[in-house]
Amino acid sequence: MQEKHVRSVIKGASWRIAGTIDTIFLSFIYTGQVSKAFQIGGVELFTKIFLFYLHERFWMRIKFGTEEVREGNEIIIRDKHYRSIIKGASWRVIGSLDTFWIALFVNSDGAHPTQTAFYIAATEVITKIALFWLHERIWMRVKWGAKPGHILQPAQQVKDHPVSA
Repeated sequence: MQEKHVRSVIKGASWRIAGTIDTIFLSFIYTGQVSKAFQIGGVELFTKIFLFYLHERFWMRIKFGTEEVREGNEIIIRDKHYRSIIKGASWRVIGSLDTFWIALFVNSDGAHPTQTAFYIAATEVITKIALFWLHERIWMRVKWGAKPGHILQPAQQVKDHPVSA
């Protein structure tokens, strides 16, 4: 699905709400300090909205894992389930590196700052892939901000625009 820039921004913000809550929770578990957990989540809130926006725009240019489906007289490009998983994994690499560096900086005065940052980032790999997949599947159902599909004339539907299964 092609989307407008404003949709990418809103989608990024909605993901950050879910992602930041998860990061704060994990940071609290591993640091044992509410203030550090909120600091890590607070910094991440800003860095990851920007990084997620860039990630979304990049993936919109890649056709891997998409399919064309007919809805009435329109051809709509949809993501297949495995695309959402791969997209989530690629984001997780970027997101976990961001989390690691932020946690290391915020918790630099802790007993084992590198180990704690690694644990937070590594645990996020599991929790965030699952949450991201769910977020993607929900947003696929939201039509707001999506660019319309191609309108087909009845004579063109079969001959000029085959639809993959």
